[in-house]
Parts: sequence; C-alpha cells; structure tokens
Amino acid sequence: MSQTTGTLLSSGENAGDNPGSADARARYRTLIIVSVASLFGLSVWFSTNAISAALEAEKGLGEQDVAWLTIAVQLGFVFGTVVIALTNIADLLNARTLFFISAIGAGLLNLLVIPADNLPLLILVRFGTGAFLGGVYPPAMKVLSGWFNRGRGFALGMMIGALTLGSGSPHLLRSIFVDNWEAVIIGSSFLAFAGGTAMRALVRDGPFEAPAAKFRPASMLTLFTERGLRLTLIGYLGHMWELYAMWAWIGAFMVYLVGTRPIIGDSLDLASTLTFGVFFAGAVASPLAGILAERIGRTAVTSLAMVLSGGMALMIGFLPDELAPLIVVVAMIWGATVVADSAQFSTAVTELAPPEYRGTILTFQTGLGFLLTAGSIWLVPVLQEATGWGVAFAALAAGPVIGTIAMLRLKRLPEARRLAGGRG
Repeated sequence: MSQTTGTLLSSGENAGDNPGSADARARYRTLIIVSVASLFGLSVWFSTNAISAALEAEKGLGEQDVAWLTIAVQLGFVFGTVVIALTNIADLLNARTLFFISAIGAGLLNLLVIPADNLPLLILVRFGTGAFLGGVYPPAMKVLSGWFNRGRGFALGMMIGALTLGSGSPHLLRSIFVDNWEAVIIGSSFLAFAGGTAMRALVRDGPFEAPAAKFRPASMLTLFTERGLRLTLIGYLGHMWELYAMWAWIGAFMVYLVGTRPIIGDSLDLASTLTFGVFFAGAVASPLAGILAERIGRTAVTSLAMVLSGGMALMIGFLPDELAPLIVVVAMIWGATVVADSAQFSTAVTELAPPEYRGTILTFQTGLGFLLTAGSIWLVPVLQEATGWGVAFAALAAGPVIGTIAMLRLKRLPEARRLAGGRG
C-alpha cells in the first residue's frame, strides 16, 4: 500500500462512527458506488459544451447560442431543485429512487440533442436535462450523508470529485471521437443510464439516514434566518459564481490557446484532452480537501481554496500566449482549487441543518447556487468578446472574494464548533 493510499484509508477509518449496523467495508463500498454512479449520472451536464464546434457547424449555432444551451441546463437544474425542495420530495421519496428516475430522465433527454434541429428546441431539451439533474446531484449527497457522520467532508469530497470527472467526461469522449459528435451524446447518455441503475440496485440506505419529515416549506428559510447557514450560503454562492462559468468556458479557452490539433495521428484532440485534465485535477483535489478539512476545519479549507482559485482567475487570461505551457499549469491549479471547496460547503449544510430537513435545505441551497451561475456563464463570453479572456476570467474572482469573507466570519462564530467535529 502506498503512503498516499494509506493516508486516505487511515483518514477514512478514523472518520466513520462505526455503528454495529454499518462497518467500514460497507461504508467504503457505498462511497465507491455512489461516486461512480454520480460520475456517470452527471456526464450529460456539459455534453453540448464539449461538441460546441460541431453544433455550430451542423446546426448553425453561434458562440452565444452555445452559451444559452449551458445556461438552459443551469436554469433547468434550478427548476428541478426548486420543485424538489417545495414538494419535499428529497426527504419524502427515497434518495436512491429519486436519483435513479432522474438519471434515466436526464440521459433520455440528452439523446434528443441529436435530432433537435433548431435553437429553441435545443434549449428546451437542455432545460429538461438540467431539471432531471436536479434529482441526481443533491440526492447523491444525501445518500452519503446517511452513511458518514464524522468523515462526511471526505466522503462528499470523493463524490464531488466524481461529479467533476463526470462533468468533464464529454471532453474526454470528444478527444477520442474527434469527428463523431453524436458518439459523445450517446456515450454520455448511456453513462447516465448506468449510473442511475447502479445507485438503485447496488446501494442501500445508511445508518445515519434521518427519517422522513412532514412537508414544511419554512424549513428552507433557515438558510436565511440562521446565521451559520446564511454565511455558508454566501460562501457557497461566491464559490458557484466562479465554478460553473470556469467549467463552461475553459474548453473554449484551451481551443484559443492551442488550437484544434490532434496529439497522436488523427485522434486525441489536444484542447479537449487538456480541458479534461483541468477537470481531472479538480477530481483529485476534492477528496484531499475533505481530508484536510477534517483536520484543520471547513472554514479554513474553503477560504484557502477560494483565495487560490480567485488568484488563478485574476491571472490566467492576462498571461502572454507564448507562455502556453505556463498557462496550462495555471489552468490545472485553477481546476484543482476552483472545486476543492465545493463538498465542504455541502458538508457544512448537512452539519448545520436540522437532520430531518437536510435533503430539502441542501437541495434549496444548491438550486440558489445554480441560479447564480446562469449570470456568470452569460457574462464570460460577453466580456471576452469585448475585452479578451483576461477581464472575462478576472470577473469571476469577485465570487471567491465575497465567499472568503463570509467563511472567515463564520469561523469566528459559535456555530463553527458544529463543523468538522468542532474544528470549524
């Protein structure tokens, strides 16, 4: 066993509460399956971004049209999470069942990108895909929350790492199927089908799963009325302002930086491969940030991650093009830090929210975050066209600045003692 692997396992073993009904083997088996299911289930998220050039050529779309396809997914996700939160489905319906239904629905709608022949229809299809994804991401977090009490930050970090890989997987598919854009759509849809099936068939509810509660819309308002949750929400919104706009446009930036050329013969497109590398860096960083948060606190880790990612956002677009290797390194660091804190915000909500309404509050917060992303995803291409990539990416740093202030404020409050086993 390598030293790194030993550290991970040691952290995980110390993290679990080890009730008699769920030993460490069951917990980590569940963690692996949920992570893989999330990776597969969320593979349809950026499917149209990965094939944007093909859609522009085949369906007559422009760059702003592609932006609206991404925004449609984000708004659809918000719609889905709001419906789930208002109806309390996240706490009334078994989370694994909700994940299964939603992943299948997202995969089916994603397939409709192929025959859709006009922008309004494509936007509708992508909106529907996003709506179903609202029943994939939050329920997966709720399932893991039922299996992990201590060590939840590490577990959700693993899942967010899988989400990151899933979001970047269309770029990997695009790098392989260089000229066959339909294969990217079909491949990502079948991954979603497999993810939903795995979650329903191979996972069971954990020992820390809270019993279902009666529908109480006011439970969502605790995000605003309880200061610990409110500061966590502000930090999360700052993080989200940056994250999805970066993910949506880093592929286009890589094409601008290195062009469209293969690595080997006529296969493995360089820009798509580098873009997937950015997502892969985030997938590695997420569980590592979870381990660190269990040791030094969630507020510290989220603040550190946002300072670093905000710094990369301010820098990357202003570096001279002739320093392409350095820019790629900066992009990898940005890819790691921009998502490293994501799971820690979600974990903080599960620690601060009433257990019986954990799913509803988590879903509502997630919906608010994704609503904000529509603005930053729209803004980046507008600024890029007017001023270039430097200003476009630098504008994303405003989110981490606000988010860091909120988390440092939370660190000084008594509520912080409920985070990361009292580490804040």
